[in-house]
Amino acid sequence: MNYFIERFYNYALLMRLHRPIGIFLLLWPTLWALWIASEGQPDLLILTVFILGVIIMRSAGCVINDYADQKFDPHVQRTKQRPLAAKTVSRAEALILFTILCLLALGLVLLLNTLTVMLSVVAVLLAISYPFTKRYTHWPQAYLGLAFGWGIPMAFAAQTGTVPPLAWALLLINLLWALVYDTLYAMVDREDDLQIGIKSTAILFGRADRTIIAGLQIIILGLLIGVGNILYLGIPYYLGILGAALLAFYQQWLIRDRSATHCFQAFLNNHWFGAVIFLGILVDYTIPA
Repeated sequence: MNYFIERFYNYALLMRLHRPIGIFLLLWPTLWALWIASEGQPDLLILTVFILGVIIMRSAGCVINDYADQKFDPHVQRTKQRPLAAKTVSRAEALILFTILCLLALGLVLLLNTLTVMLSVVAVLLAISYPFTKRYTHWPQAYLGLAFGWGIPMAFAAQTGTVPPLAWALLLINLLWALVYDTLYAMVDREDDLQIGIKSTAILFGRADRTIIAGLQIIILGLLIGVGNILYLGIPYYLGILGAALLAFYQQWLIRDRSATHCFQAFLNNHWFGAVIFLGILVDYTIPA
């Protein structure tokens, strides 16, 4: 019995269930889309499928990411104790676990319409290919934004049967947001990544990192205001945007010295950035105009 408990514990670590920040960063934009697509009344089955799907696909993404990075992770202080790097989980076990998670996600998405199923194929391809982008481009953070944001067009497809231009606008916002938070994340590992040859926007931006992040945050907030104008959203939504702006300012303050600890805190703070935007959408659609 102890053996099986140990195996499941290591699998949970590999899926990073003990660190749910990735689940939240994937969940919030998906919920933005579901609430907007349904005008505040998402179908219960669709909502359940997407929440479970977010947890499962984020877990699968962590597994395949660590599988791809198993030769790099032992050389990075923050990642050297991950199960594959520490050899507490074998490569074969990781691939089997990834396959099982993908099959579970497939079973969920088959409960939805054909367009959503078709879009889910792209989601899986993005999840599989993302870990390898950091070897060939300095923009894996943008690719992550595409992978993490693909739930947006899927949410519109599931709820409405179509993917309108607004869905792609929200996907763009999410891509830019991922550039912000994953650059903050990459700033934590910048020195290690330079030594082992991993590419990132943190390395590409160099000393301009804070300025570029601030510029991206301003663009994101501006685009979110534009979404509110298009949808004729009210005061609760814009209060959510104000909260997000204050959090962006706080993140800039945190990274003023570029220390790894503060950059990681700023990365984690993006959970609240996504949450306050969703809260604004939720309350706006809940309170009668």
